[in-house]
Amino acid sequence: MKQQIGLVLSKVPGYSETFFRNKILGLQKAGYKVVLIVTNPEKNNTKVLNCDVIVAPSFKGAYWRVIIQVLLALFKITFLFPKRAWTHYQLDKKSGQTNKQAFKRLLQNAYIMHLNLDWLHFGFGMLAVGREHVAKTIQAQMAVSFRGFDLYLSPLKHPGCYALLFAMKSVKYHVLSNEMRTDLSSYGVSVKKIHIITPAIDVQFFKPQPLQTAPFDKQPIRIVTVARLHWKKGLEYTLEALALLKKQGVLFHYTIIGSGEDYERLMFATHQLQLHDNVTFAGRLNPKQVRAKLNESNIYLQYSIQEGFCNAVLEAQAMGLLCIVSDAEGLAENIIHRKTGWVVPKRQPKSLAKTINMVNNLTPEERLSVSKQAMNRVQNTFTLEQQQQQFLKFYNK
Repeated sequence: MKQQIGLVLSKVPGYSETFFRNKILGLQKAGYKVVLIVTNPEKNNTKVLNCDVIVAPSFKGAYWRVIIQVLLALFKITFLFPKRAWTHYQLDKKSGQTNKQAFKRLLQNAYIMHLNLDWLHFGFGMLAVGREHVAKTIQAQMAVSFRGFDLYLSPLKHPGCYALLFAMKSVKYHVLSNEMRTDLSSYGVSVKKIHIITPAIDVQFFKPQPLQTAPFDKQPIRIVTVARLHWKKGLEYTLEALALLKKQGVLFHYTIIGSGEDYERLMFATHQLQLHDNVTFAGRLNPKQVRAKLNESNIYLQYSIQEGFCNAVLEAQAMGLLCIVSDAEGLAENIIHRKTGWVVPKRQPKSLAKTINMVNNLTPEERLSVSKQAMNRVQNTFTLEQQQQQFLKFYNK
C-alpha cells in the first residue's frame, strides 16, 4: 500500500507556487499518495495535481448555516469516529485547554479525523496552531515547515502561539536555511529535529539567453527586483538608496515586478524621492515575462527586512545577473558574499548605494567571474530534482 502524506495548506497551491507543486510531484513520482488539506474553505473540492483535496467547512456566515455545519461536524466526529474524537478531546484537555477550547478545536478539526495518513505535514507554522494533536489522534507522524514570516513575525503578532507546538517532542521540522534552524532551536526545539531543505528552481527554464542579455556598459544600468509589494521586502530602503545614486549622477532604470498592499505607499515614495522617471512598477508578470525582464537586466536587488530564502534571487543568479541582497535571514546563505553576489546589512540605504556603485564600476572580467560562479552554484545546488530527493529523505529517516 502507498504511504500517504497529508499536506496542510491555507489554499490549493497556484501555478507559481513551485515549492509545493514540485514537492507534490516528486512524492507522487516516488510512489507516495498526497492528500491536500485546505484550511480556508473554497468553492471547488476537486483533484489538483492528482491529489484528493479535503476542504475545511466554514463556520462563518448566516446563523442557520453555521448551525448546520456544527451539527454535521458533530455527527461526523461523534458517530463515525468516536474513539478519535475522545482521544483528541483528552489530549487537548491534558495540554491545558478549557472544555470550551477543546470542544471548539475538535469541531474545527473534525473534517480531518477520517483520514488514515502516514504523515501529517503542516506547510506553514501557523497552520499547526490549534491542530497540534490531530496527527497523534489519527496515528500519523507530524511535520511542520517554517518559511520565514511564520517563524519571525507570527510570534510577535500572536505571543505564545507556538508554546504547545514547541513543547511537543515528536514533531519533525523543515526550515529553509541554517539561520532559521538556529533561530528555531532557540525556542527549545532539538536541532536533531530540524532539517534544512532550501527552495529550488527550474534551472532549465531560468538560464541566460546570450543574444538578448543586456550589455553592462550600456547606460542606463538596468536594475530589477521581483517581490510582493510588502513592507518586509525593504523596497522603501531600496528606493532611498537609488535616490542617493541619482544625486551622484549614476544613470539607471529600476523595475519592480510584483503587486501588493504597499503599492500606493511605494508610488508616493518614488514621487517624493524624485525617482518617477527612473522607476517602473511592472505589476505581476507570468514566469516567461519575468524571465524576459531578468534577461534584459544587469543587477538584481533584494534588500528585504525579513526573508526566509527567496526563490527570485536564485532565479536571478541562474540568469547571470549580479545580485545584491540584504543580510535578512536566509539571504546571506542564498548569496556567497563577494563570490556569487554581495550581502549588505539591512536598513542601510547608504551602504546599499555604495555597493551598487561598486558593482557598477567592476571590470568586465570581475563581473563575469561573479556571474559564472553564481550560475554554476545554482545549477549544481538548487535544482528541483535535488529538492525532491531531500524531501524523500525527510520522510524516510
